[in-house]
Amino acid sequence: MSKPVYGKNVAQSKGSPKIESPIWVLVIVLILFLIWAPFQIGLFNGYRGDFEKSLYISVLVSLLMLLGWIALNASKFKITEQRDLILLAAVLLPVTYTLSLLVAVSNYSAMNMMFIQSMFAAVFIISVFLLKQARINIILQHSLLTIAYFIVAFGLLNWLGSWELAGKLVGWFSEPVHGGKYNDAVMTDSNGLRLTSIFQYANTYAAFLMAFLFVAVFALIRSRKGYARLAHGFMLVPVIVSILLTLSRGGLVMLPVVFILLLLFLKPLQQILWIVHLGIAGVISLIIAAPVTNAGIALNEVYTSSTALKGWGYLLGGSLIAAVLSWLIQRYATPWLGGKLHRLNSRKGSGLWIPLGSLLLAGIIAFLFIGTSMKNILPANMKTRLENINFNQHSVLERITFYKDAIKVVKDYPILGTGGGGWASLYEHYQNNPYISHQVHNFFLQYLIEVGILGFIVFMGFILYIVYKYLIAYVKRETDEYNNGFFYLIIALSILLHSLLDFNLSYAFMGILVFIGLAGMAVTMDSKPLKRNWNKQWLRWGYFSVLGAGSFILLFILAGYISSTNAIAKGKQLLRVSQTYEEIKAPFVKALNQRPGHPEASIYLSSLDQQVFNQTRNEQFLDESYQVVTRALTNEPYNKQLLTQLADYYDLNGQGNLALGVYRDHADNFVWDIKWVDTLISRSLNMGTAANTRGDEVEKQAYFNLGLEAYAKVLAGVEYLKTLPQEQLQGRPYLVTPTIALNVGKMQLLSGEPEKAQATLRLGFNENYADLLNNNNLWEMDWYGTLISRTYDQGLAAFKGDDEDNMEANLNFGLQAYNQILADLEYWNTLPPEKLEGKQLTIPPAITLNAGKMKMITGKLQDAAATLKSGLSEDYSDATNREIARWYLAALKRANADLDQTIYDKLLAADPAESAQVDTAAALQF
Repeated sequence: MSKPVYGKNVAQSKGSPKIESPIWVLVIVLILFLIWAPFQIGLFNGYRGDFEKSLYISVLVSLLMLLGWIALNASKFKITEQRDLILLAAVLLPVTYTLSLLVAVSNYSAMNMMFIQSMFAAVFIISVFLLKQARINIILQHSLLTIAYFIVAFGLLNWLGSWELAGKLVGWFSEPVHGGKYNDAVMTDSNGLRLTSIFQYANTYAAFLMAFLFVAVFALIRSRKGYARLAHGFMLVPVIVSILLTLSRGGLVMLPVVFILLLLFLKPLQQILWIVHLGIAGVISLIIAAPVTNAGIALNEVYTSSTALKGWGYLLGGSLIAAVLSWLIQRYATPWLGGKLHRLNSRKGSGLWIPLGSLLLAGIIAFLFIGTSMKNILPANMKTRLENINFNQHSVLERITFYKDAIKVVKDYPILGTGGGGWASLYEHYQNNPYISHQVHNFFLQYLIEVGILGFIVFMGFILYIVYKYLIAYVKRETDEYNNGFFYLIIALSILLHSLLDFNLSYAFMGILVFIGLAGMAVTMDSKPLKRNWNKQWLRWGYFSVLGAGSFILLFILAGYISSTNAIAKGKQLLRVSQTYEEIKAPFVKALNQRPGHPEASIYLSSLDQQVFNQTRNEQFLDESYQVVTRALTNEPYNKQLLTQLADYYDLNGQGNLALGVYRDHADNFVWDIKWVDTLISRSLNMGTAANTRGDEVEKQAYFNLGLEAYAKVLAGVEYLKTLPQEQLQGRPYLVTPTIALNVGKMQLLSGEPEKAQATLRLGFNENYADLLNNNNLWEMDWYGTLISRTYDQGLAAFKGDDEDNMEANLNFGLQAYNQILADLEYWNTLPPEKLEGKQLTIPPAITLNAGKMKMITGKLQDAAATLKSGLSEDYSDATNREIARWYLAALKRANADLDQTIYDKLLAADPAESAQVDTAAALQF
């Protein structure tokens, strides 16, 4: 028996048919597409509008390639074998997403995901056609590896301080490059710096790296050229180091799982070579991991050439050593070992022993790095991540919660699903605790949510059939591993398995890689002749008619969507530089004409109309705002920003009860959003106190009961969160905020329960306001004055410290207190003098001044001006009155309103220096 020749190259096979020029054009376009896509849609996850134009262009290119394929194959295509049926079945993937549009909870996201699935189907069909050509198959493999290596190098350039060079390399065609730097190629989270390269999400980058680590080993072993072996061997260390720098626990957990599964496909010689090459590269990577990590951390704080050179020295030196050792092993050890293992390779079942041993070895290595002092060789951040790998770790517990909540969605939308983006729209209604996650962190569950059981069966049937038929073919494999599609299996299997723990395929580029991988497997699957005659002319032409008509329809829609996206981008730019309403409005109107109900355009236009109405009181603008919002809400009923815009419209239209209704009716959709509940309670108090002023006791109590019921749910929620496992993070803050405490306390006070009111204040006031609880004059004007002064000071301090959340919380707290004063005064003015009991019926100037300033900081310029003007007196010798006048005039100036010349003249008559101080106040950056 002759010895097998490892690494035989399909390109060397003679007698291959000549490839026509139009096919080469299709190949070139596909390769250019694969070069462009990762830097444009590598980070598009289907639900972010930032990169929708890049997505639409990508889909457009893929559909044009599909039309090219139709032109090349319409007269040649025959349905004679099982592989041909797979090409027909691929069309069902976008069809299931199209069906889900009928019940979509977000038309915007559902359309995006339908486009993405159409792109995946097009790429799959084109790839199957091209990969049948042996020469093209090899070219695409080399292209994918080259692109992957460039992405790895790109990430390390950013890690080791050369972000300007990295930005220049891709900035001429990549939108995420701003100011010469690719956004978040190195990101910071609670774990410290993490490498993400093009993805802006470390876990997905880890999945990408894992796939191409194994592809690189495969390429190294089957390469016959010395330079190719050196190149692939050289890249093993950068890939492994990059995996470590992602700090992805999921990547570290899934890597040995995928590795052992891949070993099962190999013969003993190849298994040994895989282990040796990865072992050598792994040891070198662990040795240099600490200095490379520390260099990157230092360089991302302060760049120094010496630190950069040191980091690059370790990385390049380690890579070079790995490359030389890999070359030596392939050049000298492999032929000798192949001869020794020839008989073993031919035995059935011989490939099982090494994977079983590798499983044991992986367990030992995991124990050494997690349970012993061996982990100390790792950098501190990696060591911490390894120590936290356990089933009680918060990331695991959070994912389990996501999965349980996802099943709730499936139960309510079982057949056709929610449409694309359904989880992102609905999860706040179903969530167990106040986490923020627009992804389920399990691709398969998310797919089930989006297309329901029907679409999920189609998708899983499509994948599993290809895998099944590929495995049958693989059992019969020849030694030529180009032909058996193993290169593509590695890509598809690695990414799909990692997607059990994350949402990798929500990133369009990762999905493209998987579908190319599936296509490569389909080309080499066991494709038997069909038992019945499917090769009917009507079926062939019907198939091409559906593909062609569908592609043209989508191209027509995409043209409008791209134009709409351009218009939105122009409108957003004009908002920053223009003061002309009609000029700013025009692009948003154009965007909505081309894509009615687009949520982002609707929000911008509605907000613009409301601002103009505030200035002009022209009902036309208010009516248009309502029409824009309500039209958008028909397609996006769970969009929180649109709902807030609708409530703002009702406020401006004097329909506070309807504004409250928006928050009441959607409270169950955002049950763990404490800001939503806070606003609901605040509005309940406002409406209740207004009813109290009118003397309507029944209506007052009805509104108060609504607020108190919401408060009771908050208390219950706070208690429930205490039952979560200690290791699980609860997510967003969910507690009795000072604002809730103030508003609920006032409702309880006005309901005749002063003891409950004081207890509520104690529950909600934080340490910054604790001393106010011991005041003997709770709810009196002086108490309110101290509270408002404190909130202003705290809010201003937070503003200066760039703590936007604390600034907003403190200022809203103070403004709620001010609103309570106004409500009290309005009620007291309805009482006869004998019932006032010495109540102060005027607001002290200091309170008015602080309230006006807070409104200015929060951008409510017209309200600020009105508030400040209401506190003015004729005594301009008084310093506080002059300060009120100064800020009043500054508010008018910032709002581009007409200057109150009378007040201005009086202020300058008292102190001419006030002119400069008004300008200074108006110029402050809030």
